[in-house]
Amino acid sequence: MNKKSFLIGLTLCSVVLLSSCGTTKNSIYFNNITSKSFKTNVEQLESIIQKNDLLSITVTSVNTEATALFNQQAKNGAQMTDNGSGTSNVSGYLVDQDGYVNFPILGNIIAAGRSKKELRDDITKKLVDEKLLIDPIVDIRYLNYKVSILGEVKNPAVLTIPNEKISLLEALGRVGDITIYGRRDNVTLIREENGIKRIREIDLTTSEIFNSPYYYLQSNDIIYVQPTKGRIAGSREVKQWIPVILSAISLAIVTISINN
Repeated sequence: MNKKSFLIGLTLCSVVLLSSCGTTKNSIYFNNITSKSFKTNVEQLESIIQKNDLLSITVTSVNTEATALFNQQAKNGAQMTDNGSGTSNVSGYLVDQDGYVNFPILGNIIAAGRSKKELRDDITKKLVDEKLLIDPIVDIRYLNYKVSILGEVKNPAVLTIPNEKISLLEALGRVGDITIYGRRDNVTLIREENGIKRIREIDLTTSEIFNSPYYYLQSNDIIYVQPTKGRIAGSREVKQWIPVILSAISLAIVTISINN
């Protein structure tokens, strides 16, 4: 029985070794950092409003009764999915396929392609120019600010970001980090800008990320972590060898049983 246990244990160890493809180098971030502090020039760029974005637009002024007319959120609420895979109805202003939001009294206002500040300034100006409110304050927030993290991470997910600010590193941390089989030197970011999807490759093994315009994510960004070549090749090799190994185990057990 000792021979049998040894043979089975040796075979199982072979399976483990065959499936181990990660290296120490692949799991290290910022390999070129030599000092403990350095200056960064990254500023968070404000997200550009896109079609199908859901916005909360609130107005305040000294005349609360007149202001109430502008705080009737759009009735055509949309379903949003949270991190717990549940859905909820929320009420806000949906940017339509032509890029407009239908705002009370003011009617259709172009929103897509603008930043929140640009839209806020436009609404404020219209309210003042048409003498609808005195010194209005307009606040705009995203109701669907989210980023998607896919590929070789521990827990791929769509993250909802209530405070509308998240860095790439924080987003990866929220999904459990890149696995040992993920490529840290070639992380793919997909971002829509003015209706065009742009793809950027980001190297997390250097400190350049701290000065990158993609350090902070924007609404609807998609991050994809590619698997290493060793991961792909290893998976194929393991699948090819598993039947052989199982057959060897069976043959060894039968042989030992006969000899005993």
